[in-house]
Amino acid sequence: MSPLNPPVARRVAIVAGTRIPFARSDGPYATASNQDMLTAALDALVERHGLQAPGAVGEFVAGAVLKHSRDFNLARETVLGSKLDPRTPAYDIQQACGTGLQAVIAAANKITLGQTESAIAGGADTASDAPLGVNDDLRRILLEVRRAKSAGARLKALARIRPSHLVPDIPRNAEPRTGLSMGEHAAVTARAWGVSREAQDELAATSHQRLAAAYERGFFQDLVVPFRGLDRDQNLRPDSTAAKLARLKPVFGLKDPEPTMTAGNSTPLTDGAALVLLASEEWAKARGLEVLAYLTAYETAAVDFVRGDVAQGEDGLLMAPAHAVPRMLERAGLGMDDFDLVEVHEAFASQVLATLAAWEKQGLAPVDRDRLNVTGSSLATGHPFAATGARIVATLAKLLAEREGPGRGLISVCAAGGQGVTAILERP
Repeated sequence: MSPLNPPVARRVAIVAGTRIPFARSDGPYATASNQDMLTAALDALVERHGLQAPGAVGEFVAGAVLKHSRDFNLARETVLGSKLDPRTPAYDIQQACGTGLQAVIAAANKITLGQTESAIAGGADTASDAPLGVNDDLRRILLEVRRAKSAGARLKALARIRPSHLVPDIPRNAEPRTGLSMGEHAAVTARAWGVSREAQDELAATSHQRLAAAYERGFFQDLVVPFRGLDRDQNLRPDSTAAKLARLKPVFGLKDPEPTMTAGNSTPLTDGAALVLLASEEWAKARGLEVLAYLTAYETAAVDFVRGDVAQGEDGLLMAPAHAVPRMLERAGLGMDDFDLVEVHEAFASQVLATLAAWEKQGLAPVDRDRLNVTGSSLATGHPFAATGARIVATLAKLLAEREGPGRGLISVCAAGGQGVTAILERP
């Protein structure tokens, strides 16, 4: 038996992206499930690019952070309920807020190795339809009832149930290792890096203004599909200004002498879904589909936000991209000046500003603000956890395609658990 020839790495093309408008939780999508939203985005992508034929797409990869037990096979169930060929393989992936970008990377790896010609990747999340768990004490009693060998033993176990056991376990936006919410962790980092309230409000206002301008010029016409009465992101405030945001009261880091983080410079709980179509160059050419950009590099990192250097800011919960990006750029032989566009997920304005400062501390050139999040980002769009990465990939790919001549873009996404996912897109 002759040995298999080693695979030749192929370029991975970003062909298209589609998402539904992002909505504030408990709003227009209050009764929509992850599967409902993901299916809406998938159907739009399939229809727009003629992907209904058998075997049209090699694989579907998606995930969600807030998942019901019914979502154990979310990606596959989405395919079965969509206009995509039901014979399309699918699987779930999850890495907190990095899920959407990590799904894109997982699909890209198979394309570059020649294991598939095309794939759709992304994610969905709903804070409105968050799963409610059975109180853990009640769960243990019910399991004991199930294991009981007699009616008497079952009754004895059931007799231990108390009214307090009927209170459900509600998902918390808090780190299990520290008990602090993501916002409280971000407040610690903001203090460590000396990020001012004024700078945060200015960044947040700019995000809204740029997103509004992008909608007005029709940039999202082929990226966003209407869903349940929305045709643009509900969180968008076109008239937002730093002066207006300055009137809001702080909501995180209230124990600090001068807290700086408000609801206006932090992302709200959001519902939504986003997907990206990736392929080999040959697949795209055979179908007459334009290649928007190529995914050329990616890097992940994690920090020790429990025992690490948190007070000085190096290991803040959302600071992993500060370590991933320099590693990725060194490996690619690039500097920050080599990027025409930079997309940094705006979990909090303070986190973006701390990340920029950390990159400079490590010797990278300052990011030109005119190149940063040029069509707005999560502070304006909102942040359905698993959808954000795919939203950013599709947005950046189209921005690069709009440019005259070659271009290069950087993506940085922070994630819960002290993790970060980063990537580079290029257009030759």
